[in-house]
Amino acid sequence: MKTIITTFLIVSKLLHAAPLNVVVTLPDLADITRQVGGNQVEIFCIASGREDPHNVPLKPSAITKLARADLFIQLGLGLEHAYAPALVKESRNQKIQQDGPGFLDLSGGVKPLNVPTSLDRKGGDVHPNGNPHYNTDPVYGQMMARGIAAKLAQLRPESAALFKANGDKVVAMLQGRMAGWKTKLAGRNIKFVSYHPDLAYFAARFGLTQVGTIQPKPGIEPGPRDIQALAAAMQQNGVKLIVKESFYSDRIPNQLAGLTGAKVVSIPIMVNGTPAAKDYVSLIDSLANAFAP
Repeated sequence: MKTIITTFLIVSKLLHAAPLNVVVTLPDLADITRQVGGNQVEIFCIASGREDPHNVPLKPSAITKLARADLFIQLGLGLEHAYAPALVKESRNQKIQQDGPGFLDLSGGVKPLNVPTSLDRKGGDVHPNGNPHYNTDPVYGQMMARGIAAKLAQLRPESAALFKANGDKVVAMLQGRMAGWKTKLAGRNIKFVSYHPDLAYFAARFGLTQVGTIQPKPGIEPGPRDIQALAAAMQQNGVKLIVKESFYSDRIPNQLAGLTGAKVVSIPIMVNGTPAAKDYVSLIDSLANAFAP
């Protein structure tokens, strides 16, 4: 009888507990957090997914949401450095400050690519800890799901088993899709250029070869000599694909395509970046389809 009463009280508490207020920086994190947290989380996402993730227009409601947040989640590795630290500080919410129980940076388990050897700003938009765009690698997507489940369990221990089970479902789903993505991209000797170096992790995971970027340095727009040099490198390496992140202009990719005969394909690099990328799985689907239509 005592066990039954205890179980009843736990279930009753869960049913009547207010959702945890969670603020995330990117739609990828919002989708995964929603899958893991279910109806025990209420999520506010700062970015829409349709903008440059380095330069996200700030919503007036962000400070208010952060002030009431139980949990703040960022991708990290400096991706959100232009806005997230200032917003979190301005919120005056001690729970979500960097040393608080409600702060989660998911990059702790990442083996970063493209770590700079010099921090000279002449090198463009330098990220001291390496390339931050690991969200395009679904193996790191599994890591994100586990990290979110563990943090939610810390904040609401009575639901720890539920969060773990939901996180495990996300991991299993992504693991189950890996074979299909690998089969679609394997053995094609795919070479490409992108606008910005935000596909390094996707390329490394699936064996693609990135010959260059339209931006000669991260965040630096190309001049005529840069375009000519990239066109020459593409022709020398037989590159027939230019992937253009959806928020960049078509002008330079189309100019480069005219010089090389390469095909231009618009891609998302975040959830909601294109209509097809409506959640994290369809984001990876969209990227795989862009490289192997």
